Amino acid sequence: MQFEVTTRQIIKIAAPICLALIIPQINHMTNTAFLGRLGEFELAANGIAGIYYLVMYMVAYGLNNGLQVLIARRAGQLNTRGIGQLFSNGLELGLLSSFLVIALTLFLAPWFFANSLHNQQIYEAALSFIRIRIWGLPFLMMLSMANAFYIGSGNSKVLAVTSLCQEMVNIFFDYVLIFGKLGLPALGLNGAAFASLIAEGTGMLVAYSILFGRGFHKRFYLFDQLKPSWQIFRSILSISAPLIVQFLFSIGSWFVFFIFIEHLGERPLAISNMLRSIFGFFGVFTWALSATCNTMVSNVIGQGKEEQVFRAIRKIAGISLLCAFVVCILVNLFPTTILQIYTTDMALIREAIPSVRIITLSTLLMAISGVALSGVTGTGNTRINLGIELAAVIGYLLYCSIVVERWRSPLHIAWLADFIYWTIILSMSAWYLKSGRWKAKSI
Repeated sequence: MQFEVTTRQIIKIAAPICLALIIPQINHMTNTAFLGRLGEFELAANGIAGIYYLVMYMVAYGLNNGLQVLIARRAGQLNTRGIGQLFSNGLELGLLSSFLVIALTLFLAPWFFANSLHNQQIYEAALSFIRIRIWGLPFLMMLSMANAFYIGSGNSKVLAVTSLCQEMVNIFFDYVLIFGKLGLPALGLNGAAFASLIAEGTGMLVAYSILFGRGFHKRFYLFDQLKPSWQIFRSILSISAPLIVQFLFSIGSWFVFFIFIEHLGERPLAISNMLRSIFGFFGVFTWALSATCNTMVSNVIGQGKEEQVFRAIRKIAGISLLCAFVVCILVNLFPTTILQIYTTDMALIREAIPSVRIITLSTLLMAISGVALSGVTGTGNTRINLGIELAAVIGYLLYCSIVVERWRSPLHIAWLADFIYWTIILSMSAWYLKSGRWKAKSI
């Protein structure tokens, strides 16, 4: 359970995570491609509804990252019983959080969409979608807690299996429910919501079947302490709560960006949804390596090898930048071919290409910045993460409110906001890591 800072070890951890992240992105690309065949309206509505669900998912993602840091630290200390205590209490905390989020969504989403969207049809379609989709959150929360255990304990290969099963189910039900195949009704956009709900339940069942089938529950005492421990709850929340708020700010700002784009019209929103899908797919390399950095930094600190932290971050950032560079070349060489996955409308494709060029450049900055921020997460001082994120979001939203909402600039100029965001992330993360203040943090 103790990691070494080598390229081989980095790839060993990152490769299964990368595969696990690629598979959902393939599903999202397929989903968007299916909806693109229905029309621009479905693409636009799915863009808004999908980002809203992503904001809600950030509660699960924040708990996942916090639990991952804590489990990796206990793994570095070879404390298996401590891993079990964290897992069982994290699972209970996650389920409670998911039902609170569902209740908030059912009450607040109609008001929020009504007061932020200009297009009545998009409002109705997005609300209908999210009322179905939100019920997948408990399944997704349980899956996220299992994934935190698998990554933090050095068993990340399992993620590839669970994701593959989940996404095969998702793509199948996307096809039959969106278009109405095999005697089922054609549900259009809502068909995608039902498909995702079924798939999340499948992923959760597979993850826990492996957990019990391979004896992880006995080896790590995962369910030996089902009685809630307020002390462990506090420990998890002390790390996870700032991350949850951080991710809510991060994706929430992206949601605001999409609302501003909706004010520009249906076509810019449809294009932005395609761009989100494309770069969601190509961004998995950075996200997988960021998750690896998070876990590896926490693990080596748990081993008492603080001098290895900078070496780990530099190695992982270098690999991330290389992957992003290859992606940028491929996307810029074949933008039309990639966009044709989503639509056959050549006018829509031509309008999208300038934005594609802009975003490929921002992925190079993201490749380094994302890893640096995850290095901060791995130190356990997640309140610093929150401060960094808050500063970046303020800069991002100031740009969006002036350039997009007030000036009504072209779409490719709007997407330059990512440069503001990632520049602030990188500069502040580098400053904190070099300061050495994280060395006194104990979790």
